[in-house]
Amino acid sequence: MLKKASVFALILAGVLVAGAFYVAIMPQKLSRQDFIATAAQDPARGEAVFWMGGCASCHAAPGSTGSDRLVLSGGLAIESDFGTFHAPNISPDPEHGIGQWSELDFANALLEGVGRHGENLYPSLPYTSYTNMSDEDVHDLFAFLKTLPASAEPSRPNALSFPFNLRPALSFWKILFFSEGPRVTFAEPSDQVLRGQYIVEGAGHCGECHTPRNRLGGLDESRWLAGGANPDGPGTIPNITPGSKTIGSWSESEIADYLETGFTPDFDVAGGAMADVQQNLSHLPRADLEAIAAYLKAIPAQ
Repeated sequence: MLKKASVFALILAGVLVAGAFYVAIMPQKLSRQDFIATAAQDPARGEAVFWMGGCASCHAAPGSTGSDRLVLSGGLAIESDFGTFHAPNISPDPEHGIGQWSELDFANALLEGVGRHGENLYPSLPYTSYTNMSDEDVHDLFAFLKTLPASAEPSRPNALSFPFNLRPALSFWKILFFSEGPRVTFAEPSDQVLRGQYIVEGAGHCGECHTPRNRLGGLDESRWLAGGANPDGPGTIPNITPGSKTIGSWSESEIADYLETGFTPDFDVAGGAMADVQQNLSHLPRADLEAIAAYLKAIPAQ
């Protein structure tokens, strides 16, 4: 009898451990109560969030120009040390896009990095920054996306090697590197600096390229915006803190001018991936560009 009781205890302990492990790796989703949206969607505001978030840069077909940048058929190949990610179709198409997604599905993707079917999403979608977006902006962005043309182009699968192709393992990555909240703490920030912080650290996701990463792909926040490896090939993405040898000497007005026009104070032009980023940001009101500049001048120098 004692032996049977010991076996039962071991089985029970194994079940409890397995259950705890299962709970630990299950992606955490928002509930309807967690996601509080405004009463009325505003697609016009959503368009501003769309350009702020650079959605077209990844989700429009590579090389698209003009109105074609609003056809979010996906296809951009994002090379990394872990394999190649392909930006999916996020047009309103019901079969190949997000036409059947609810607003809560969309919020979970952006704010929690969890897909419609409860799966972990890869941080090639920069939800590590988008998590700092307001519910209202997510709400309005979803409304704007629904106004765009549908595309029946199927999403291309990612090409990842083992073990990076195991989505459940991302739960452990999230424990280490995924959290919401400010990346920089200010003593007495102005409203303008706070607006710039919201854009840069949230929808604008500037740190995803301009901050170095560790070997597991997590952002090294101790070197926030100090520059990082170029995700598109050789070279580096520049330091954009006040300690930079380039942008560090620019005035707030010159930074805002660059974001608006693409021209540096020395009449050079934005190049590489930044050319596309600048094109997106040029759609924002001047006040937002000046807020970004104020934030970049207020953060610690690196």
